Amino acid sequence: MAIEAPRSMPTGQRNVVRSNDSASLWNCTLSPGWTRSEVQVLRQALIKLGIGNWMKIIESECLPGKTIAQMNLQTQRMLGQQSTAEFNGLHVDALQIGQINEMRQGPEIRRKNNCIVNTGGKLTREEVERRRKEHRAKFEVAEDVWTSIVLPRPDNPLVLLDRKREELKTLAKELDDVVARIAAIEQTESLDQVTGTKRPRE
Repeated sequence: MAIEAPRSMPTGQRNVVRSNDSASLWNCTLSPGWTRSEVQVLRQALIKLGIGNWMKIIESECLPGKTIAQMNLQTQRMLGQQSTAEFNGLHVDALQIGQINEMRQGPEIRRKNNCIVNTGGKLTREEVERRRKEHRAKFEVAEDVWTSIVLPRPDNPLVLLDRKREELKTLAKELDDVVARIAAIEQTESLDQVTGTKRPRE
């Protein structure tokens, strides 16, 4: 059974969340809570598949039910900063960078929901690329490490729901059979009482 990949919103421009897009941090309802194990899976997925490669993460089925917007917001929280563009495509440990950002202090550092936010103008493409190269040299996980990561594939909740529905149908049929057998036995015993017939108990 093919499961349609989840989308962040049904329609409109916000349906596509880019890796450097922070509108979910400011304007949208916060995504449902993440368990510690889900955060660890996302951490491994970002190392293996690269920051911002949301469709690859969805296609890996390691976080069924999570939308692009939810993963983007959680990645911002893990990195400890609003903008993720400078890490786009890099195989880095987001929590390691988040620990470094947590220690950053100074009058130029502003935070929103514990994430460092941009205070200046929009970064130029050249500046983003310069930072990406710097981060690659400083934080990129070795290729033999990230290629060897095996992501879990838990049951997709929609598939699990279909399976449970089938189990319920089977149980309902078994219950109907038991009820019918009990009714037949009661009818036989009632008839025996009327006729005075005694049958040996099985």
